[in-house]
Amino acid sequence: MSVQNEQKRVTVTDLRRARREGRKIACLTAYDAGFARLVDDAGVDVILVGDSLGMVVQGRESTVSVTMDDMVYHTRMAAVGRRHALLMADMPFMSFTDPASALRNAARLMQEGGAEMVKLEGGADQVAVVEQLSGHGVPVCAHLGLRPQFVHKLGGYRVQGRDAATAEALRRDARTLAAAGAELLLLECVPASLAAEITEMVDIPVIGIGAGSACDGQILVLHDVLGITPGTPPRFSRNFMPGHEGVGDALRAYVEAVREGRFPAPEHGF
Repeated sequence: MSVQNEQKRVTVTDLRRARREGRKIACLTAYDAGFARLVDDAGVDVILVGDSLGMVVQGRESTVSVTMDDMVYHTRMAAVGRRHALLMADMPFMSFTDPASALRNAARLMQEGGAEMVKLEGGADQVAVVEQLSGHGVPVCAHLGLRPQFVHKLGGYRVQGRDAATAEALRRDARTLAAAGAELLLLECVPASLAAEITEMVDIPVIGIGAGSACDGQILVLHDVLGITPGTPPRFSRNFMPGHEGVGDALRAYVEAVREGRFPAPEHGF
């Protein structure tokens, strides 16, 4: 059963209930009205307007160049197509360097774009920002593990948490951000065993991407699901188009695979 079946518009409360009841949460990205409608019709619980648009829509090499104006524009378009799913939007690079700027920019995403939750990359150093947003009624998804906005500092897109020190840092960050008021946690490119441990440890829903099957839900970039991402697709992704007649069928197949625990398979993790 999907979270959507419980009420017309998915809320944070529904995501928490899904975690408690052991129902997997299906999430996908979308960047415009047309695809947001298709993704929504497929039954996803959360649509993310990701700053990944910098790569899959704008053709850039990273997400760093994406601006607040870009995010507001694409979120507003996705909001037109969305009917049921919770709409989440990324806080782009340098848009949340302090609590005041974070609050100002999150307000833009919600008031101008129509977002119902914002996602931001960062660990315990973002506690003050998360507290500020949460205290002003802004639902926050914290993003740990591989953080694409940090690609230049990390030296590339690499799995995080492989050694004892970084694994412990991820555990600490997850606990700290949940305590600060984060409503959701996204783990990207984290060893499956560590992701399972963190999922068990925190009391908020955990969404994985390249983080194994034990998370409360999964998310992928829309273009990867449809097999239209240029170059070699990420190891954690899967092209759902083969064997399906159209985009809608492929998207529904993804949602069903997540809900039934068939995706991700072991080969999609680390």
